[in-house]
Amino acid sequence: MKNTDGRPLIGTSDDIAAMIRWLLAVAVLIVLIVAVGGITRLTESGLSITQWKPVTGVIPPLGEAQWQAEFARYRQIPQYLDVNGPAGMTLSDYKFIYFWEWAHRLLARIIGLVFVLPLIWFWMRRTIPLGYKPRLIALLALGGLQGAVGWWMVSSGLSPEALDRVSHFRLAAHLLTALFTLGGLVWTALDLAILQQGKARASLNRFTVLVLAALAFQLFLGALVAGLRAGYVAGAGWFHLDAWPLMQGAFVPAGIDLGANGLFSDPYLVHFLHRWWAWIVVVLLIMMGRRLRAVRQRPASVAIHMAFGLQILLGISTIWSGVSLWIAVAHQVCAALLVMATVWGAHALGRRDPVNRLSAA
Repeated sequence: MKNTDGRPLIGTSDDIAAMIRWLLAVAVLIVLIVAVGGITRLTESGLSITQWKPVTGVIPPLGEAQWQAEFARYRQIPQYLDVNGPAGMTLSDYKFIYFWEWAHRLLARIIGLVFVLPLIWFWMRRTIPLGYKPRLIALLALGGLQGAVGWWMVSSGLSPEALDRVSHFRLAAHLLTALFTLGGLVWTALDLAILQQGKARASLNRFTVLVLAALAFQLFLGALVAGLRAGYVAGAGWFHLDAWPLMQGAFVPAGIDLGANGLFSDPYLVHFLHRWWAWIVVVLLIMMGRRLRAVRQRPASVAIHMAFGLQILLGISTIWSGVSLWIAVAHQVCAALLVMATVWGAHALGRRDPVNRLSAA
């Protein structure tokens, strides 16, 4: 079906299916970059590349002279002067952390190309359904914003006045922008899927907004925990109850000091809030699951329950393990999967189809 200037109102089923596959492929790549970003943070690799070169930065240092020049620039920042220098970092050690930051930035560039090139193709062929171009442009803008926020975050750790790490607030902005983009991709793909069936787009309601807001706050707290390295403050030891559910042997840890740190800059308080706000989110997700089953959307309910169940286990295991690299990375990846599952549930509850209306009545 087309309008008077030849543009598709809906598009063929094959066109829409291709767009769905494209958007979900980009979503998978974002989950992957969340994983690489977690490794970058946990290995303290994020400040290893001290310059932002969007084009030439694709090529890593070639030869000993270029490696020495990069290492020399890194040796001028606080992280090296205060932490890695006194620890005796070698060029080989530097190459290891450089690799993860380089891989993170390279993957970001790949995601940009995987989004932009098919978008141009669909646009030129006039196969984008009516009303979807603004949303796709918005997703493109979010991708550009993510790159800008990423460098804004890195720059916070490069100045002589900086600490030995990036700003935890900027890190939170970087992660949340990625997860918001991920949610937008999934929502748009789901809208296209029901468009194939001739149904109207889904919309958010008050309950789903509440659930998504509660989850967003939990993700914000998790990012602050990462940025403040607050995962280490609870203690460690497998099945050690003083580390979880207690913190250093108490329900409320003794280390909280708002006078010195502030509400969202105290590692003890941020960790405490993150681990207990999680249960409020769980209650809301269980309620969402019940509503989904009531409208015959059991797969979305199962996905949500599996995601938050695994996320809880990984979160506890991260603490008990003393923030083991791969468990902590899995915890961060599972957060991305939980975002996808929750967006799926919110979309299913927002569909205005006969099944939902009948069940709601």
